Amino acid sequence: MENTHRLVIVVGSVREGRFGPVAASWVAEQARAHGGFEVEVVDLADYDIPLALPAESPKYAGDAYPRPAGMEGLTSALDGADAFVVVTPEYNHSYPASLKAAVDWHFTQWTAKPVAFVSYGGAAGGRHAVLHLENVLTELHAVTIRDGLAFPNYFTAWRDGRPLDPEASGYAKALLDQLSWWAATLRAGRAAAPYPA
Repeated sequence: MENTHRLVIVVGSVREGRFGPVAASWVAEQARAHGGFEVEVVDLADYDIPLALPAESPKYAGDAYPRPAGMEGLTSALDGADAFVVVTPEYNHSYPASLKAAVDWHFTQWTAKPVAFVSYGGAAGGRHAVLHLENVLTELHAVTIRDGLAFPNYFTAWRDGRPLDPEASGYAKALLDQLSWWAATLRAGRAAAPYPA
């Protein structure tokens, strides 16, 4: 549909027993109810994402970048997205290696597109992870959204796949409203002229 944007929700953790798919499922439900998005959930655990990278950066190789065949679905999803929500835990005050590897294997897929964050963890709720991700994705010319969702002590703050905070849906709507605005604005900009990366 013309007035909707392709939203890719990235599950950033591949750890055993992870909470990421639960949070991503709830975010996807909120995004579908919002009405401004066609939603796809991309779970990094479903893809082969090596830590060893080729010598040449994707920044310079462009579409010729030699990615493993097992990453084709991930690359395609990132290519086709108008906007992203990254769902990340906080490990040792940062985000998971799986997420960094997925980001490092790609470059133009993030360029001039908006990225919002949903984080979870202990007392900080994953906020340290988001601060680091904002720096990395800004380097890739993505536009990070100010209003994110953070779930401190998620292990006691959720029940039956839903946050216990009755205001969580309202916070999600604010995030999605901003993401939709940026998705429309940046899509129009990319269509009007090539981004000067």
